[in-house]
Amino acid sequence: MTEKNVNNSGTGKTAGGNTLRLAKMGMLVAISIVLVYFIHFPIFPAVAFLEYDPADIPVLMGTFAFGPFAGVMLTVVTAVIQGVTVSAASGAYGIIMHVIATGTMVLVAGIIYKRNKTRKGAVIGLVCGVAAWVVVMIGANLIITPLFMGVPRNVVWDLMPFIAAFNGIKAGVNAVVTFLLYKRISGFLHK
Repeated sequence: MTEKNVNNSGTGKTAGGNTLRLAKMGMLVAISIVLVYFIHFPIFPAVAFLEYDPADIPVLMGTFAFGPFAGVMLTVVTAVIQGVTVSAASGAYGIIMHVIATGTMVLVAGIIYKRNKTRKGAVIGLVCGVAAWVVVMIGANLIITPLFMGVPRNVVWDLMPFIAAFNGIKAGVNAVVTFLLYKRISGFLHK
């Protein structure tokens, strides 16, 4: 029996397959960090601290390729690396909000797509993921932002139209780009 035939914990995946999968996931994290380093800009000048970045696109692709649990793992790793490097100014607050927002989307979209791996399943998963992201981030901003930023909750509430629109635009753009690109690179991710 060769090493490639050794099964890991009854998962049906070989040791070599797991190593390749981890390498591909690592590559997706690296691409995510590079994207946020080079592409980030405010959508609304009134709230310039809310910046769009495409960093979630590789995470969503990894979710579709490897499943929702892998998507959450990609989210956490990406958020931590991003939060201590290219987005260090946002610190723990940025990491927490990134994990909550992207984690919500990858769980919802990933679970739906895993059950129905079709174009329709991808669209439904991504639309539901965007909606879940927006709803969860309204609550997260009302609870977490006052704690970390030291501002009254009513100040956050007054900014909520911008916050909700920003989250919808960011998640929506990343979902559309993921949908358009995923099938083109899925062959590489599944090899």
